[in-house]
Amino acid sequence: MVAGGWTFLTNHARVLLVIARDPDLRLRDIAAVCAITERTVQSIVTDLERAGYLSRERDGRRTRYTLDLDGPVRHPAEAHLPVRGLLELFTQHDSEH
Repeated sequence: MVAGGWTFLTNHARVLLVIARDPDLRLRDIAAVCAITERTVQSIVTDLERAGYLSRERDGRRTRYTLDLDGPVRHPAEAHLPVRGLLELFTQHDSEH
């Protein structure tokens, strides 16, 4: 746990960012990157799917995620902003390499 007990990003945001970087990752890989349990990742992916931020498609034994980044950020203070802006902010550095 981080000193002070809080972080800037929620686990939901972290999972969404990891999937945005690699939509073919397995749940266990997402869990490892986010430092949370696989069960927590499964719950978060279900939440994100129900909210319309992503969809899942099976390809054999693998799952591929497709993101819908035009949905709004869920907090009322940022509800006018699309999730795309948040993800672009955090993945911008990735595309520069």
